[in-house]
Amino acid sequence: MTKANPRSLADLIRRPLVTEKATRLLEDNKYTFEVAPQATKPQIKAAIEELFEVKVVGVNTQRPPLKQRRVGKFMGHRPQYKRAVVTLAAGDSITLFPEV
Repeated sequence: MTKANPRSLADLIRRPLVTEKATRLLEDNKYTFEVAPQATKPQIKAAIEELFEVKVVGVNTQRPPLKQRRVGKFMGHRPQYKRAVVTLAAGDSITLFPEV
């Protein structure tokens, strides 16, 4: 695999997802992120390792189905996004909520 530009890797990870299921997965050392739809698993792995300085064991991705939305008489869809569940090596962790 060729080395990617670290700046472009940082743009692939949009934000961490904090839901009930994502919070339960934290117990298994799995973190959930919203990523760019064109991001591949090797790119996501490289971006997480570069940004948070951790060892990634596995990456699972999902593109949830489109949901219809209505605004007045106009029908449309919610924006398409991609979700990545990243499994870290034992002993590694990411601080999502830093102490203030």
